[in-house]
Amino acid sequence: MMTGSERRDAIINQIKTSVVPVSGGTLARDYEVSRQVIVQDIALIRAAGYDIISTNRGYILNASYAPYRVFKVHHTDDELENELCAIVDLGGRVINVMVNHRVYGRMEAELQINSRRKVAEFVEDMKSGKSSPLKNITSNYHYHRVEADNEETLDMIEEMLRSKGYLVHEVKDVHGVK
Repeated sequence: MMTGSERRDAIINQIKTSVVPVSGGTLARDYEVSRQVIVQDIALIRAAGYDIISTNRGYILNASYAPYRVFKVHHTDDELENELCAIVDLGGRVINVMVNHRVYGRMEAELQINSRRKVAEFVEDMKSGKSSPLKNITSNYHYHRVEADNEETLDMIEEMLRSKGYLVHEVKDVHGVK
């Protein structure tokens, strides 16, 4: 017998992988529960953050997936604007900045930078003294999660970061230790 949590996970997967909307009746039959239980499950799934849409033909998941990569980079404060502009000019969206501090652990800040205007606003905030770049606490080493519309754009961004000398290559030994 499937638990409610297992059933909801299965429902999410079924809706996510279906090429057509999945009706409540179909879900009720598939999981041997009433239509009302499915309605309650959908409410709980929505409460968990999934954007489930009810249509006249059934449920669909409104999930826009954007490919992304996490790049480890290193540059000075003077190069910050150049790095961010180069990423957005190629069609990337800088979602966040992360550092791994030896004492405090992983620290992350949301950026959501997707245009030169947002780059300029971010750089102005740094220059005005509102704050300083997170990378400064880890000797300029930091990570960015970068999203794009496709893998080819991410390839171009990676190559650009490499050509500018910003991309850090982590070498792992045979045991996977950095």
